[in-house]
Amino acid sequence: MKDGFRKTKPRNTSSTVEGTASAASSATARPVPAGTASAETALAEATATASGKTRTRKSAHRDFAKGETGRGPSVPSNLTNNPKAGQWDGRSMSRNMIADYKRFVVTDGEGIRCSLYVSGCPFHCDECYNSSIWDFLAGHEYSQELEDQIIKDLSLDYVQGLTLLGGEPLLNTPMLLKLTNRIRKEFGHNKDIWCWTGYTWEELMRPGETEDKLDLLKNVDILVDGRYIKTLHDSLLQFRGSSNQRIIDVPRSLESGKVTLWDKIHDQERFIPEMYGKDRSIADDRENG
Repeated sequence: MKDGFRKTKPRNTSSTVEGTASAASSATARPVPAGTASAETALAEATATASGKTRTRKSAHRDFAKGETGRGPSVPSNLTNNPKAGQWDGRSMSRNMIADYKRFVVTDGEGIRCSLYVSGCPFHCDECYNSSIWDFLAGHEYSQELEDQIIKDLSLDYVQGLTLLGGEPLLNTPMLLKLTNRIRKEFGHNKDIWCWTGYTWEELMRPGETEDKLDLLKNVDILVDGRYIKTLHDSLLQFRGSSNQRIIDVPRSLESGKVTLWDKIHDQERFIPEMYGKDRSIADDRENG
């Protein structure tokens, strides 16, 4: 969930890797496994795709872990859904769907990268820029051809790594564990992996969270954590959309047992030259005088 810097809006998915399945019909054609419908019905908002049009159901956001403390910055929030530990399990919720794959971008982390947008996110942050892919059935089905293309693109010397966003990557672990395990096998740590998530670090570490999330996290180098909170929006933040979100060095955090921030964070600052400040003060004095 990358409304951690107001996510780059995905392109029309028909422009993704050549040969992937058509996005037009799979959302309505694929069966939903037993038990999934009830889990998704419990969410505060959901989207559905039919006949090429997107419908949105709306209701109040919910805190499913009411009374639980220590869940990280801005959790709970009444502008998002807030899960209890283990409530959402990507091993059953994921439909292995991809909203977009972008090659050679410079907006989704450090350096030149390839970015994979997964489908499905139940956090439903208010004013999420990628609400069109909250639906777990949106887009194209993940394929071996797409995976091979990603590996081919990462093999280029000038590509620093892969970014996982969406959607919620930590609820799409079946396909992303397969992909990231292959990346580590073929490239070791010569290619880095960034990941955006709506979960906070504290939520991921709490007892009762599903083990697949931690398995994927162990393959990640940098994690941008936390929901997008529209009231905390700040356009000057590096790789984030709201001030509650953090850029976390995953290996160092796992080793130390506490959140360790990425040491290259460089947020912008608003700069108003002194001369303009003086002119404004003079104008204000005249107006009030």
